[in-house]
Amino acid sequence: MKNVKVDFSTIAEMFYTVADKHKGTSQVALKHKPAGSEAFISLTHDELRNLVECFALGLMELGIRRNDRIGIVSENRLEWMIADLGCITLGAIDVPIFPTHTSKQEEYIFSNSAVTAIIVSNNFQLSKVMEFKENLPALRHVIVMNDEYDHQDVSVKSMKEIIDRGKSLKNIEERRKILKKQYSKITENDVLTIIYTSGTTGDPKGVVLTHKNVVSNIDGFIQVIHFNTSDTFLSFLPLCHSYERTSAYYGGMSQGSTIAIAEAVETVASNIIEIKPTILTTVPKLLETIRKKILISIEKESAAKKKVFNWALDTGKKYLEAKNKGKNPLFLRTQFSLADKLVFSKIKEKTGGKLRYFISGGAALAPEVAEFFLAMDIIVLEGYGLTESSPVIAVNQPDNIEIGTVGMPLPNIEVKIAEDGEILARGPNIMKGYWDDKLATEGTIDSEGWLYTGDIGQITKKKNIKITDRKKNIFVNSGGKNIAPQPIENLLAQCRFIEQVMLIGDRREYCTALITPDFTQLVSLAEELGIEFSNESELISNDKVIRHMKKEIDYLQKDLAKFERVRKFAMLSKSFSIENGELSPKMSIRRHVVEKNYADFIDKMYR
Repeated sequence: MKNVKVDFSTIAEMFYTVADKHKGTSQVALKHKPAGSEAFISLTHDELRNLVECFALGLMELGIRRNDRIGIVSENRLEWMIADLGCITLGAIDVPIFPTHTSKQEEYIFSNSAVTAIIVSNNFQLSKVMEFKENLPALRHVIVMNDEYDHQDVSVKSMKEIIDRGKSLKNIEERRKILKKQYSKITENDVLTIIYTSGTTGDPKGVVLTHKNVVSNIDGFIQVIHFNTSDTFLSFLPLCHSYERTSAYYGGMSQGSTIAIAEAVETVASNIIEIKPTILTTVPKLLETIRKKILISIEKESAAKKKVFNWALDTGKKYLEAKNKGKNPLFLRTQFSLADKLVFSKIKEKTGGKLRYFISGGAALAPEVAEFFLAMDIIVLEGYGLTESSPVIAVNQPDNIEIGTVGMPLPNIEVKIAEDGEILARGPNIMKGYWDDKLATEGTIDSEGWLYTGDIGQITKKKNIKITDRKKNIFVNSGGKNIAPQPIENLLAQCRFIEQVMLIGDRREYCTALITPDFTQLVSLAEELGIEFSNESELISNDKVIRHMKKEIDYLQKDLAKFERVRKFAMLSKSFSIENGELSPKMSIRRHVVEKNYADFIDKMYR
């Protein structure tokens, strides 16, 4: 394995080291598509650096200094990165949050972190901040990324105004001299960012990450998964989340790769065709959706085409199994080559045709989904981590993929399994602690530096980590049996009629499930079965639909132990959502909220 190491000790140094390497070249640093634009616009490293430096100098002129906390509330866009890098240049600490947060949630976070300024994307985000602005004594400035905004408050300014102010203060050589003096003072132990956990229970906690935490994580990551100036990342996961920020944004930038910012989650499919990425950091939900769409489209094909697809997929699985056993028979190689030519190559074209890796994180990836892509020679590398670990702890290596695991720990991270099965991690990537919360910090990191992840797992013979469930999510049924809900939910989610599923069973006699259906597929089923209905509620209460759904569920769970099987289920007329508090901003189900909202449905299943 090629030994790749970082040549910087802070993220500020990373940005300027890379910018210097590509000074005067046409190497593209970022691509973005502003609203109203028909094509992606490219920025060289010189162009990006100039914007960042002008913004940083403008912030300085406003009185922003080292260690000031600066809030960022925005969707993914070029200006998010300018705001982040501008803060980093000055040694300020940014506090990025999801733009889906309510005004009340924002007030808690920004009050807790005592921000000096808040940078927002648009008028809607501005209006939320202005609701609580007077309650934050430290808050002096609100900066809007869009040029137009609806507020006359003297503290509100546009980002363009700040950039123009920075540009007018000094010439380019003087700007660089002043700013170099600023970022050169930053040390690896300085705080880089405070990222607030989603708060599935109680108030969110601020995870304090230093430059050393994040740089060490990049260092470990790039030793395992190599990328360079030839690579292009398509970034669509929230930049305020540590996974996308460290792995794709900072990690890709550190190696001179191009970062393309997707327009939105909804446009990822078309953006992939436009950008032709080589690496895509993703979450299991996207991979599950792609798999379902492929299988649904095949079902509509002729019997002959279906037969060819099924043969190709079966061949791919056999080839994958042989490779995992260290075998490579000529006949199977020939068969796989034909399958690739007839079937897989056409599917790969829909990922842009240049994709080297999907890197999946944020939640558990169902083994069946991983096998599906790997069988088609579309490499999926599943990883694992927490915000508290900057975030990557482990990832499958391209030459050592073990389906159903999250791979080996990064080279600079130690992992061990506690007596109760909890995964513990230790290394330079482990957070400094929770902001202004010593008690919570001591409850998460012990005196020897071990981070208690809250995940249950084991180490396989190949030294890979296999996660079974969240420690706090483990059910104990009324018969005393331990049940891990996540693997069962992942299994049932393979059904094309299911969009979301949540298992119920803690202290209960048997397992049940709350299901939000994929209504597009359910309507299609109704047409097949000749069912007439006037609305969605009527559809999900139809006996034929319920019997068909039960048949699908029973087939999927046939290999589960009896006590793990879902005996009853309830189909819901609407999806779990962030707005209803049922999903966290990173799309994790908040079980306690769902159980409260659907208590009547749950009680009915146990009557």
